[in-house]
Amino acid sequence: VCPVCLGMPGVLPVLNKKVVEFALKTALALNCQIAQRSVFARKNYFYPDLPKGYQISQYEKPLAENGWIEIELNGTKKKIGIIRVHMEEDAGKLVHSEDFARAEYSYVDYNRTGVPLMEIVSAPDLRTPEEAGAYIRQLRNILVYLGVCDGNMQEGSLRCDANVSVRAKGSMEFGTRTELKNMNSFRNLQRALAYEIERQIKVINNGGEVVQETRLWDEATGKTMGMRGKEEAHDYRYFPDPDLIPIEVNENWIKEIKNSLPELPTQKKERFIKNYGLSEYDAGVLTQDKELADYFEAVVKNGAPAKWASNWIMNELLRELNAEEKSARDCPVSPEQLASLYKMIEKATISQKIAKTTFIEMYKSGKTAEQVVKEKGLEQLSDDAEIKKLVEEVVQENPKELEQYLAGKDKLLGFFVGQLMKKTQGKANPQLVNQLLKEYLTKLKEGK
Repeated sequence: VCPVCLGMPGVLPVLNKKVVEFALKTALALNCQIAQRSVFARKNYFYPDLPKGYQISQYEKPLAENGWIEIELNGTKKKIGIIRVHMEEDAGKLVHSEDFARAEYSYVDYNRTGVPLMEIVSAPDLRTPEEAGAYIRQLRNILVYLGVCDGNMQEGSLRCDANVSVRAKGSMEFGTRTELKNMNSFRNLQRALAYEIERQIKVINNGGEVVQETRLWDEATGKTMGMRGKEEAHDYRYFPDPDLIPIEVNENWIKEIKNSLPELPTQKKERFIKNYGLSEYDAGVLTQDKELADYFEAVVKNGAPAKWASNWIMNELLRELNAEEKSARDCPVSPEQLASLYKMIEKATISQKIAKTTFIEMYKSGKTAEQVVKEKGLEQLSDDAEIKKLVEEVVQENPKELEQYLAGKDKLLGFFVGQLMKKTQGKANPQLVNQLLKEYLTKLKEGK
């Protein structure tokens, strides 16, 4: 910690220009209207994690307002309003000796105090936990694509608080709301919202009243619990911060920031559909994570067809990554290595089936496809003479099936193919096996 973190007498805040640029990027990506003049305010409240007794934020004149993003859930698209985007400073962090409800001691970590934050306030357009999950995922994708946040909820880089209220069917007035905190993953967000909605409905159905309060999600119990009463805006006694001058944003600055915006998830998805011929679903999966989208394009750039790369990444690669809760950023198989695996399939060096075995070994060991194939002796058997010899052996070893085949049961061809592949541990070229078996069995039929 430092004197600024602890709010020691005499310290003054300094505005970081990069923070304003990040906030402007975000506001433009969220289709917001940028204020030409915005002002910082002091938000006054007392809590152990706030050493100054106030938090620098924005209130009456935020940086941006009136935006929206589009989410998609079960094939249906919906616009979610963004009320405002504003900048503020972070508070400290309370650390409990156990789960909050059972903790004997609570400690205060001031290391992140004063670190710049950007708060995005959504309109009350979300109706279900699933919609909220889709919204946060889409928002996270945009922030990661912009490079303003790494999107890590577990480490607190991306945090989400949720206001929850229920109302009678047909009613236009919102009910009393509670604010939920401590939801550090998409799964916990949806679980917490589902529990809180059900809790409020039970309270009302039992003749009680929902209390406006801040509640904490307890992952261990799967419940929310009261933490403190929820203040209204006037309770914070907002007033302009005298230590920070207003921010003036002119059209040239906005234009400069707009021109620097990268390709965003929706734009990338449309390009993947148009340029690579991917389905909407495949393009959506690949672009939901910037690192995954970049990985896919690198595989294609290194010579693999787009459809093959898409299928392999979505089925083989994501299975391994998800099992270890890793992202494409942590993938031990480089795009160049995956493309080289495709080339080995294309050249018939290995079969598609052996390629899957090879890939798993590449993922676990970090070795190249060539190294794995050589060390494990997985190279595909494509020698005509050798396969012809194996064809004769397999047919002779199964006289009963041969008799049935010659009697007209042509489907038994698949049986003979399977036996030969088993005999070679899957290394024989399947196309060649099919061809040579057909030729041999046809000769036997004609000779009969």
